[in-house]
Amino acid sequence: MDAASSNRANAERPGPPASDLVVVGLGYVGLPLAAEAAAAGLRVVGLDVSTSVVESLNQGSSHIDDLSPDNISMMLDQGFSATTDPACLASARTVVICVPTPLSPEGGPDLSAVTSAAGSIAGNLTPGTLVILESTTYPGTTEEVVRPLLEESGLVAGADFHLAFSPERIDPGNAAFGVANTPKVVGGLTETCGERAAHFYGSFVHTVVRARGTREAEMAKLLENTYRHVNIALVNEMAVFCQELGVDLWDSISAAATKPFGFQAFYPGPGVGGHCIPIDPNYLSYKVKTLGYPFRFVELAQEINGRMPAYVTQRAQELLNDSGLALSRSKVLVLGVTYKADIADQRESPARPVARRLAAKGATLTYHDPHVESWTVDGVEVPRSTDLDQALADADLTVLLTDHADYEPKRLAEYARLLLDTRGVLRRTPPETEADVPAQVRRHVDREGLQVL
Repeated sequence: MDAASSNRANAERPGPPASDLVVVGLGYVGLPLAAEAAAAGLRVVGLDVSTSVVESLNQGSSHIDDLSPDNISMMLDQGFSATTDPACLASARTVVICVPTPLSPEGGPDLSAVTSAAGSIAGNLTPGTLVILESTTYPGTTEEVVRPLLEESGLVAGADFHLAFSPERIDPGNAAFGVANTPKVVGGLTETCGERAAHFYGSFVHTVVRARGTREAEMAKLLENTYRHVNIALVNEMAVFCQELGVDLWDSISAAATKPFGFQAFYPGPGVGGHCIPIDPNYLSYKVKTLGYPFRFVELAQEINGRMPAYVTQRAQELLNDSGLALSRSKVLVLGVTYKADIADQRESPARPVARRLAAKGATLTYHDPHVESWTVDGVEVPRSTDLDQALADADLTVLLTDHADYEPKRLAEYARLLLDTRGVLRRTPPETEADVPAQVRRHVDREGLQVL
Protein backbone atom coordinates (compact mmCIF):
# COMPACT_ATOMS: atom_id res chain seq x y z
CA MET A 1 0.00 0.00 0.00
CA ASP A 2 1.45 3.41 -0.96
CA ALA A 3 1.73 6.39 1.40
CA ALA A 4 -1.21 8.20 -0.15
CA SER A 5 -3.49 5.20 0.29
CA SER A 6 -2.31 4.78 3.88
CA ASN A 7 -3.05 8.43 4.66
CA ARG A 8 -6.54 8.14 3.14
CA ALA A 9 -7.25 5.02 5.21
CA ASN A 10 -6.10 6.72 8.41
CA ALA A 11 -8.11 9.84 7.65
CA GLU A 12 -11.24 7.71 7.44
CA ARG A 13 -10.80 6.50 11.04
CA PRO A 14 -12.21 8.86 13.63
CA GLY A 15 -12.07 8.09 17.34
CA PRO A 16 -9.38 6.30 19.36
CA PRO A 17 -5.90 5.53 18.00
CA ALA A 18 -6.00 2.64 15.55
CA SER A 19 -4.68 -0.79 16.40
CA ASP A 20 -2.69 -2.43 13.65
CA LEU A 21 -4.40 -5.76 14.18
CA VAL A 22 -7.34 -7.35 15.95
CA VAL A 23 -7.21 -11.15 16.07
CA VAL A 24 -10.65 -12.69 16.54
CA GLY A 25 -10.29 -16.03 18.31
CA LEU A 26 -7.35 -16.62 20.64
CA GLY A 27 -6.82 -20.37 20.33
CA TYR A 28 -4.14 -22.54 18.75
CA VAL A 29 -4.21 -20.41 15.58
CA GLY A 30 -5.04 -16.90 16.70
CA LEU A 31 -2.75 -16.58 19.70
CA PRO A 32 0.52 -17.54 17.92
CA LEU A 33 -0.45 -15.15 15.12
CA ALA A 34 -1.00 -12.36 17.64
CA ALA A 35 2.32 -13.16 19.32
CA GLU A 36 4.31 -12.98 16.08
CA ALA A 37 2.64 -9.74 15.01
CA ALA A 38 3.25 -8.14 18.40
CA ALA A 39 6.90 -9.22 18.31
CA ALA A 40 7.22 -7.46 14.93
CA GLY A 41 6.07 -4.20 16.50
CA LEU A 42 2.40 -4.20 15.49
CA ARG A 43 -0.17 -2.93 17.98
CA VAL A 44 -2.26 -6.04 18.56
CA VAL A 45 -5.57 -6.63 20.32
CA GLY A 46 -7.02 -10.09 20.83
CA LEU A 47 -10.80 -10.55 20.80
CA ASP A 48 -12.37 -13.71 22.23
CA VAL A 49 -15.83 -14.69 23.48
CA SER A 50 -14.34 -16.52 26.48
CA THR A 51 -14.03 -14.32 29.55
CA SER A 52 -11.74 -16.84 31.23
CA VAL A 53 -9.36 -16.92 28.25
CA VAL A 54 -9.23 -13.13 28.09
CA GLU A 55 -8.67 -12.72 31.82
CA SER A 56 -5.94 -15.37 31.96
CA LEU A 57 -4.10 -13.84 29.01
CA ASN A 58 -4.23 -10.35 30.49
CA GLN A 59 -2.79 -11.85 33.69
CA GLY A 60 0.08 -13.47 31.78
CA SER A 61 -1.17 -17.06 31.63
CA SER A 62 -1.25 -19.29 28.54
CA HIS A 63 -3.81 -21.93 27.58
CA ILE A 64 -1.99 -23.40 24.56
CA ASP A 65 1.15 -25.54 24.25
CA ASP A 66 3.10 -23.33 21.86
CA LEU A 67 3.21 -20.26 24.10
CA SER A 68 4.51 -20.21 27.67
CA PRO A 69 3.50 -17.72 30.39
CA ASP A 70 6.80 -15.95 29.68
CA ASN A 71 5.75 -15.59 26.03
CA ILE A 72 2.42 -14.07 27.10
CA SER A 73 4.16 -11.69 29.48
CA MET A 74 6.40 -10.59 26.63
CA MET A 75 3.34 -9.99 24.46
CA LEU A 76 1.80 -7.82 27.18
CA ASP A 77 5.04 -5.84 27.45
CA GLN A 78 4.86 -5.32 23.69
CA GLY A 79 1.41 -3.74 24.03
CA PHE A 80 -0.86 -6.74 23.46
CA SER A 81 -4.19 -6.85 25.27
CA ALA A 82 -7.15 -9.19 25.15
CA THR A 83 -10.80 -8.27 25.36
CA THR A 84 -14.33 -9.60 24.94
CA ASP A 85 -15.58 -6.22 23.70
CA PRO A 86 -16.09 -6.10 19.90
CA ALA A 87 -15.85 -2.30 20.02
CA CYS A 88 -12.09 -2.78 19.54
CA LEU A 89 -12.86 -3.70 15.93
CA ALA A 90 -13.86 -0.16 15.05
CA SER A 91 -10.29 1.16 15.26
CA ALA A 92 -8.54 -1.82 13.65
CA ARG A 93 -6.58 -1.45 10.44
CA THR A 94 -6.62 -5.24 9.97
CA VAL A 95 -8.93 -7.90 11.41
CA VAL A 96 -8.03 -11.59 11.16
CA ILE A 97 -10.69 -14.21 11.93
CA CYS A 98 -9.22 -17.33 13.60
CA VAL A 99 -12.29 -18.99 15.08
CA PRO A 100 -13.07 -22.74 15.18
CA THR A 101 -14.91 -24.49 12.34
CA PRO A 102 -15.91 -27.92 13.69
CA LEU A 103 -18.03 -30.38 11.76
CA SER A 104 -21.77 -29.87 11.82
CA PRO A 105 -24.18 -32.80 12.37
CA GLU A 106 -24.63 -32.87 8.57
CA GLY A 107 -20.91 -33.45 8.04
CA GLY A 108 -20.08 -30.01 6.69
CA PRO A 109 -18.33 -27.16 8.49
CA ASP A 110 -20.13 -25.50 11.38
CA LEU A 111 -19.67 -21.86 10.41
CA SER A 112 -21.55 -20.40 13.39
CA ALA A 113 -18.39 -18.96 14.94
CA VAL A 114 -17.33 -17.49 11.58
CA THR A 115 -20.71 -15.89 10.94
CA SER A 116 -20.82 -14.55 14.50
CA ALA A 117 -17.38 -13.00 14.07
CA ALA A 118 -18.34 -11.52 10.70
CA GLY A 119 -21.47 -10.03 12.22
CA SER A 120 -19.46 -8.39 14.99
CA ILE A 121 -16.99 -7.01 12.47
CA ALA A 122 -19.81 -5.66 10.28
CA GLY A 123 -21.20 -3.73 13.22
CA ASN A 124 -17.86 -1.99 13.68
CA LEU A 125 -16.45 -1.93 10.15
CA THR A 126 -14.88 1.28 8.87
CA PRO A 127 -13.64 2.18 5.36
CA GLY A 128 -10.18 0.97 4.48
CA THR A 129 -10.15 -1.98 6.89
CA LEU A 130 -8.55 -5.25 5.79
CA VAL A 131 -10.51 -8.36 6.88
CA ILE A 132 -8.87 -11.78 6.54
CA LEU A 133 -10.44 -15.17 7.22
CA GLU A 134 -7.99 -17.85 8.42
CA SER A 135 -10.50 -20.41 9.71
CA THR A 136 -10.45 -23.57 7.59
CA THR A 137 -13.55 -24.06 5.47
CA TYR A 138 -14.77 -25.04 2.00
CA PRO A 139 -13.98 -23.08 -1.18
CA GLY A 140 -16.34 -20.15 -1.58
CA THR A 141 -16.89 -19.35 2.09
CA THR A 142 -15.06 -16.03 2.08
CA GLU A 143 -16.99 -14.73 -0.90
CA GLU A 144 -20.35 -16.41 -0.37
CA VAL A 145 -20.72 -16.33 3.42
CA VAL A 146 -18.36 -13.78 4.96
CA ARG A 147 -18.61 -11.09 2.29
CA PRO A 148 -22.43 -10.65 2.44
CA LEU A 149 -22.35 -10.43 6.24
CA LEU A 150 -19.62 -7.78 6.16
CA GLU A 151 -21.46 -5.82 3.49
CA GLU A 152 -24.45 -5.49 5.83
CA SER A 153 -22.35 -2.63 7.21
CA GLY A 154 -23.20 -0.69 4.05
CA LEU A 155 -19.61 -0.92 2.83
CA VAL A 156 -18.67 -2.83 -0.31
CA ALA A 157 -15.92 -5.45 -0.31
CA GLY A 158 -13.12 -4.64 -2.74
CA ALA A 159 -14.16 -1.00 -2.91
CA ASP A 160 -14.71 0.32 0.62
CA PHE A 161 -12.85 -2.39 2.55
CA HIS A 162 -10.49 -5.22 1.68
CA LEU A 163 -11.25 -8.93 2.04
CA ALA A 164 -8.94 -11.96 1.79
CA PHE A 165 -8.46 -15.55 2.86
CA SER A 166 -5.21 -16.97 4.24
CA PRO A 167 -5.18 -20.59 5.46
CA GLU A 168 -3.64 -21.18 8.87
CA ARG A 169 -0.67 -23.52 8.93
CA ILE A 170 -0.11 -23.89 12.66
CA ASP A 171 1.45 -27.19 13.71
CA PRO A 172 1.18 -27.40 17.53
CA GLY A 173 4.39 -28.54 19.16
CA ASN A 174 6.54 -27.99 16.07
CA ALA A 175 9.76 -26.38 17.29
CA ALA A 176 11.18 -25.92 13.79
CA PHE A 177 8.31 -24.11 12.03
CA GLY A 178 6.11 -21.37 13.42
CA VAL A 179 4.16 -18.41 12.08
CA ALA A 180 7.16 -16.42 10.88
CA ASN A 181 9.04 -19.09 8.91
CA THR A 182 6.10 -21.03 7.46
CA PRO A 183 5.18 -19.63 4.02
CA LYS A 184 1.83 -17.80 4.13
CA VAL A 185 -0.66 -18.36 1.33
CA VAL A 186 -2.89 -15.36 0.61
CA GLY A 187 -5.82 -14.97 -1.77
CA GLY A 188 -7.69 -11.69 -2.12
CA LEU A 189 -11.21 -10.97 -3.30
CA THR A 190 -9.62 -8.53 -5.75
CA GLU A 191 -6.06 -7.90 -6.86
CA THR A 192 -5.82 -4.94 -4.50
CA CYS A 193 -7.26 -6.99 -1.63
CA GLY A 194 -4.57 -9.60 -2.24
CA GLU A 195 -1.86 -6.94 -2.31
CA ARG A 196 -3.04 -5.47 0.99
CA ALA A 197 -3.15 -8.89 2.66
CA ALA A 198 0.29 -9.83 1.32
CA HIS A 199 1.72 -6.53 2.57
CA PHE A 200 0.20 -7.10 6.01
CA TYR A 201 1.58 -10.64 6.43
CA GLY A 202 4.89 -9.60 4.92
CA SER A 203 5.53 -7.42 7.97
CA PHE A 204 6.10 -10.50 10.16
CA VAL A 205 6.15 -13.61 7.89
CA HIS A 206 9.28 -14.36 5.90
CA THR A 207 7.57 -15.69 2.75
CA VAL A 208 4.14 -14.75 1.40
CA VAL A 209 2.67 -16.76 -1.47
CA ARG A 210 -0.04 -15.12 -3.57
CA ALA A 211 -2.91 -17.35 -4.68
CA ARG A 212 -5.14 -16.31 -7.57
CA GLY A 213 -8.11 -15.59 -5.31
CA THR A 214 -9.92 -16.54 -2.11
CA ARG A 215 -11.24 -19.83 -3.50
CA GLU A 216 -7.79 -21.00 -4.56
CA ALA A 217 -6.39 -20.15 -1.12
CA GLU A 218 -9.26 -21.99 0.57
CA MET A 219 -8.69 -25.02 -1.64
CA ALA A 220 -4.93 -24.99 -0.96
CA LYS A 221 -5.54 -25.67 2.73
CA LEU A 222 -7.93 -28.53 2.02
CA LEU A 223 -5.55 -29.99 -0.56
CA GLU A 224 -2.71 -30.04 1.98
CA ASN A 225 -4.72 -31.92 4.57
CA THR A 226 -6.54 -34.21 2.14
CA TYR A 227 -3.15 -35.29 0.77
CA ARG A 228 -2.06 -36.31 4.28
CA HIS A 229 -5.43 -37.89 5.11
CA VAL A 230 -5.42 -40.11 2.01
CA ASN A 231 -1.79 -41.20 2.38
CA ILE A 232 -2.21 -42.04 6.06
CA ALA A 233 -5.27 -44.10 5.13
CA LEU A 234 -3.18 -45.91 2.51
CA VAL A 235 -0.54 -47.06 5.00
CA ASN A 236 -3.18 -47.82 7.65
CA GLU A 237 -4.95 -50.17 5.27
CA MET A 238 -1.63 -51.70 4.25
CA ALA A 239 -0.79 -52.26 7.93
CA VAL A 240 -3.89 -54.44 8.31
CA PHE A 241 -3.22 -56.79 5.39
CA CYS A 242 0.59 -56.75 5.76
CA GLN A 243 0.16 -58.19 9.24
CA GLU A 244 -1.92 -61.00 7.73
CA LEU A 245 0.65 -61.55 4.96
CA GLY A 246 3.57 -61.63 7.34
CA VAL A 247 5.11 -58.53 5.76
CA ASP A 248 7.00 -56.05 7.95
CA LEU A 249 5.41 -52.84 6.61
CA TRP A 250 7.66 -50.60 8.68
CA ASP A 251 10.69 -52.15 7.04
CA SER A 252 9.10 -51.75 3.61
CA ILE A 253 8.41 -48.08 4.28
CA SER A 254 12.00 -47.59 5.44
CA ALA A 255 13.27 -49.20 2.25
CA ALA A 256 10.97 -47.16 0.00
CA ALA A 257 11.96 -43.95 1.81
CA THR A 258 15.54 -44.31 0.61
CA LYS A 259 14.37 -43.28 -2.85
CA PRO A 260 15.43 -39.64 -3.24
CA PHE A 261 12.49 -38.68 -5.44
CA GLY A 262 8.85 -39.60 -6.02
CA PHE A 263 8.11 -40.94 -2.53
CA GLN A 264 7.25 -39.46 0.86
CA ALA A 265 7.07 -41.72 3.90
CA PHE A 266 3.82 -41.95 5.86
CA TYR A 267 3.41 -44.31 8.80
CA PRO A 268 0.45 -46.25 10.21
CA GLY A 269 -1.09 -45.42 13.55
CA PRO A 270 -4.15 -45.87 15.78
CA GLY A 271 -6.17 -43.34 13.79
CA VAL A 272 -5.89 -39.64 13.00
CA GLY A 273 -6.27 -36.73 15.39
CA GLY A 274 -6.13 -32.98 15.70
CA HIS A 275 -8.35 -30.60 13.74
CA CYS A 276 -6.70 -30.77 10.34
CA ILE A 277 -6.68 -34.38 9.14
CA PRO A 278 -9.85 -35.94 10.58
CA ILE A 279 -11.96 -32.80 10.10
CA ASP A 280 -10.80 -30.54 7.27
CA PRO A 281 -11.04 -32.96 4.29
CA ASN A 282 -14.72 -33.42 5.11
CA TYR A 283 -15.31 -29.76 4.23
CA LEU A 284 -14.19 -30.51 0.71
CA SER A 285 -16.28 -33.68 0.54
CA TYR A 286 -19.26 -31.67 1.76
CA LYS A 287 -18.79 -29.03 -0.93
CA VAL A 288 -18.32 -31.63 -3.69
CA LYS A 289 -21.59 -33.31 -2.66
CA THR A 290 -23.41 -30.07 -3.42
CA LEU A 291 -22.34 -30.62 -7.04
CA GLY A 292 -24.17 -33.92 -7.08
CA TYR A 293 -21.44 -36.53 -6.71
CA PRO A 294 -19.26 -37.96 -3.90
CA PHE A 295 -15.61 -37.27 -3.24
CA ARG A 296 -14.75 -40.94 -2.95
CA PHE A 297 -11.09 -40.59 -1.99
CA VAL A 298 -11.93 -38.57 1.13
CA GLU A 299 -14.86 -40.76 2.09
CA LEU A 300 -12.78 -43.92 1.75
CA ALA A 301 -9.89 -42.40 3.71
CA GLN A 302 -12.29 -41.39 6.46
CA GLU A 303 -13.68 -44.92 6.58
CA ILE A 304 -10.22 -46.55 6.77
CA ASN A 305 -8.79 -44.17 9.35
CA GLY A 306 -12.01 -44.29 11.33
CA ARG A 307 -11.82 -48.05 11.79
CA MET A 308 -8.22 -48.10 13.06
CA PRO A 309 -9.27 -47.89 16.75
CA ALA A 310 -11.23 -51.13 16.24
CA TYR A 311 -8.20 -52.74 14.61
CA VAL A 312 -5.95 -51.64 17.49
CA THR A 313 -8.39 -53.21 19.95
CA GLN A 314 -8.40 -56.42 17.91
CA ARG A 315 -4.59 -56.56 17.90
CA ALA A 316 -4.52 -55.91 21.65
CA GLN A 317 -6.94 -58.75 22.26
CA GLU A 318 -4.93 -61.12 20.07
CA LEU A 319 -1.70 -60.22 21.86
CA LEU A 320 -3.30 -61.05 25.21
CA ASN A 321 -4.83 -64.25 23.85
CA ASP A 322 -1.44 -65.43 22.60
CA SER A 323 -0.20 -65.10 26.18
CA GLY A 324 -3.17 -66.96 27.65
CA LEU A 325 -4.91 -63.87 28.97
CA ALA A 326 -8.42 -62.54 28.40
CA LEU A 327 -8.95 -58.87 27.65
CA SER A 328 -12.01 -58.87 29.91
CA ARG A 329 -9.83 -59.76 32.93
CA SER A 330 -6.73 -57.77 32.04
CA LYS A 331 -5.22 -54.53 33.26
CA VAL A 332 -4.46 -52.35 30.24
CA LEU A 333 -2.22 -49.28 30.36
CA VAL A 334 -2.80 -46.64 27.69
CA LEU A 335 0.34 -44.64 26.95
CA GLY A 336 -0.39 -41.17 25.61
CA VAL A 337 -3.87 -39.71 25.15
CA THR A 338 -3.09 -36.57 23.12
CA TYR A 339 -3.36 -36.56 19.34
CA LYS A 340 0.37 -36.02 18.75
CA ALA A 341 3.61 -36.22 20.67
CA ASP A 342 4.75 -33.85 23.40
CA ILE A 343 1.73 -31.54 23.50
CA ALA A 344 -1.41 -31.44 25.65
CA ASP A 345 -3.87 -31.07 22.76
CA GLN A 346 -6.47 -33.85 22.79
CA ARG A 347 -8.60 -32.70 19.85
CA GLU A 348 -9.96 -35.73 17.96
CA SER A 349 -7.34 -37.98 19.56
CA PRO A 350 -7.76 -41.65 18.57
CA ALA A 351 -6.91 -42.59 22.17
CA ARG A 352 -10.49 -42.02 23.27
CA PRO A 353 -12.20 -44.41 20.80
CA VAL A 354 -9.49 -47.02 21.49
CA ALA A 355 -10.05 -46.74 25.23
CA ARG A 356 -13.81 -46.85 24.73
CA ARG A 357 -13.54 -50.15 22.86
CA LEU A 358 -11.11 -51.66 25.36
CA ALA A 359 -13.39 -50.73 28.26
CA ALA A 360 -16.43 -52.12 26.44
CA LYS A 361 -14.66 -55.47 26.27
CA GLY A 362 -14.12 -55.47 30.03
CA ALA A 363 -10.52 -54.25 30.31
CA THR A 364 -9.49 -52.39 33.46
CA LEU A 365 -7.91 -49.19 32.15
CA THR A 366 -5.28 -46.83 33.45
CA TYR A 367 -3.42 -44.20 31.46
CA HIS A 368 -0.10 -42.41 31.54
CA ASP A 369 0.51 -39.07 29.85
CA PRO A 370 3.00 -36.47 31.09
CA HIS A 371 0.94 -33.68 29.51
CA VAL A 372 -2.58 -34.60 30.69
CA GLU A 373 -3.43 -34.54 34.39
CA SER A 374 -6.93 -35.99 34.10
CA TRP A 375 -8.75 -37.88 31.36
CA THR A 376 -12.31 -39.06 30.93
CA VAL A 377 -13.92 -41.38 28.41
CA ASP A 378 -17.67 -41.02 27.99
CA GLY A 379 -17.87 -39.16 31.27
CA VAL A 380 -15.96 -41.81 33.23
CA GLU A 381 -12.61 -40.77 34.68
CA VAL A 382 -9.75 -43.09 33.80
CA PRO A 383 -7.19 -43.51 36.63
CA ARG A 384 -3.86 -41.85 35.92
CA SER A 385 -0.49 -43.49 36.58
CA THR A 386 2.37 -41.13 37.36
CA ASP A 387 5.15 -43.71 37.86
CA LEU A 388 5.77 -44.90 34.30
CA ASP A 389 8.09 -47.79 35.12
CA GLN A 390 5.76 -49.16 37.78
CA ALA A 391 2.73 -48.72 35.53
CA LEU A 392 4.42 -50.66 32.75
CA ALA A 393 5.34 -53.46 35.13
CA ASP A 394 1.85 -53.66 36.67
CA ALA A 395 -0.13 -53.77 33.42
CA ASP A 396 -0.95 -57.04 31.69
CA LEU A 397 -0.81 -55.11 28.42
CA THR A 398 0.45 -51.67 27.44
CA VAL A 399 -0.93 -49.96 24.34
CA LEU A 400 1.22 -47.05 23.16
CA LEU A 401 -0.98 -44.54 21.34
CA THR A 402 1.08 -41.33 21.42
CA ASP A 403 4.85 -41.27 21.02
CA HIS A 404 5.81 -38.80 23.74
CA ALA A 405 9.54 -38.38 24.31
CA ASP A 406 9.24 -40.10 27.71
CA TYR A 407 8.43 -43.38 25.97
CA GLU A 408 11.93 -44.52 25.13
CA PRO A 409 12.29 -47.89 23.36
CA LYS A 410 14.74 -49.32 25.90
CA ARG A 411 12.48 -48.36 28.79
CA LEU A 412 9.40 -49.85 27.19
CA ALA A 413 11.16 -53.10 26.33
CA GLU A 414 12.58 -53.45 29.83
CA TYR A 415 9.43 -52.86 31.88
CA ALA A 416 6.39 -53.76 29.75
CA ARG A 417 5.09 -57.34 30.00
CA LEU A 418 3.19 -57.10 26.73
CA LEU A 419 3.27 -54.04 24.49
CA LEU A 420 1.39 -53.01 21.36
CA ASP A 421 3.24 -50.07 19.84
CA THR A 422 0.97 -48.22 17.40
CA ARG A 423 3.52 -45.47 16.62
CA GLY A 424 6.64 -47.40 15.70
CA VAL A 425 8.63 -46.20 18.71
CA LEU A 426 10.27 -49.61 19.02
CA ARG A 427 11.49 -49.31 15.43
CA ARG A 428 13.36 -46.07 15.90
CA THR A 429 17.12 -45.90 15.70
CA PRO A 430 18.76 -45.50 19.14
CA PRO A 431 19.98 -41.89 19.62
CA GLU A 432 23.59 -42.98 20.08
CA THR A 433 23.68 -44.37 16.53
CA GLU A 434 21.63 -41.70 14.75
CA ALA A 435 24.70 -40.06 13.23
CA ASP A 436 25.65 -43.25 11.43
CA VAL A 437 22.22 -44.48 10.32
CA PRO A 438 19.90 -42.79 7.78
CA ALA A 439 16.82 -41.31 9.43
CA GLN A 440 14.48 -43.63 7.52
CA VAL A 441 16.12 -46.85 8.74
CA ARG A 442 14.35 -48.47 11.66
CA ARG A 443 15.44 -51.33 13.87
CA HIS A 444 13.63 -54.60 14.49
CA VAL A 445 11.82 -55.71 17.60
CA ASP A 446 13.72 -58.56 19.23
CA ARG A 447 11.71 -59.58 22.29
CA GLU A 448 8.61 -61.75 22.70
CA GLY A 449 5.52 -59.84 23.76
CA LEU A 450 6.44 -56.66 21.93
CA GLN A 451 4.53 -55.89 18.75
CA VAL A 452 4.42 -52.93 16.40
CA LEU A 453 1.16 -52.13 14.61
